[in-house]
Amino acid sequence: MANAVLEHRLGLDDDVRIYLHGDYPNLQYKGDPIRIRHLLSHTSGLPNMLPERANTVLADFTDQRTPRELNAIYARYGKADFFRDLHAVEIRQTPGKNYAYSSTGTELAAHILETVYKRDYESLLRGFFQDSAGISGLKIRLSEAEAPRLAVGYHSDNAVPTTPMPQLPWGASGNVKATAPEMVEYLKFQLAGGPVVTESHHALVEFDSEFSIGYFWNIVSGDNLKGVYYAHHGGVPRSQSYIYIMPKYDLGIFVITNQSGDQTARAMETAINTLVERIAARENAAR
Repeated sequence: MANAVLEHRLGLDDDVRIYLHGDYPNLQYKGDPIRIRHLLSHTSGLPNMLPERANTVLADFTDQRTPRELNAIYARYGKADFFRDLHAVEIRQTPGKNYAYSSTGTELAAHILETVYKRDYESLLRGFFQDSAGISGLKIRLSEAEAPRLAVGYHSDNAVPTTPMPQLPWGASGNVKATAPEMVEYLKFQLAGGPVVTESHHALVEFDSEFSIGYFWNIVSGDNLKGVYYAHHGGVPRSQSYIYIMPKYDLGIFVITNQSGDQTARAMETAINTLVERIAARENAAR
């Protein structure tokens, strides 16, 4: 999306309805429309998931029935179903004000990219990172031959392996697959800067002096140990991951686990903090 902005294919303040077929009078609040910057900063007011019944299932995320119920919801849920449900969404607050994570917004962003580039989202994703970072193996949909390479995952405290995250219509949320070496290349790409990375790290909404949101990045300042850093957490009912970009140390950290429970994110944060403390102590001792 940052690349599309730099190429002037779209603008951050564009009304998202420009890129939709048909009328969506509901995608606004008292005359204030949802804009692209609101999708990128999770301030659109859109629900977490479409269809809405998926949010009811996710309300008890660690329930062992959750993966099975999500699979049933998305078994035949396509783009036409998404747009049908998007027509029924009610925006209850002015976009751009409050943070609420929205996979619906992420999926809509993927549709907008398909519209402006006239290519499917997966090929756009693969093409961009092949050209910009030398990453050639990113996948959204796996073939039968590739499926066994996906790590076995476990949900909550269930000792039985969990099925993969169900496929969303575009797959822009919770469906991208990569190898660990490819993620190392992604960290290098982020740390190298460049116009696209710099744009993607630009704060779109500032909530207070220490927390803002860029292009889906949490931007945290005021941390004396880490300096200004960029972070993102992802979780599905079989896996969770964290990524941190810390320019202060020219450091990128990616942690992923094949278990997803209510304490998983906290355990990863603790591991990352311990690692950063050790690196900071080593650097201070070397001065």
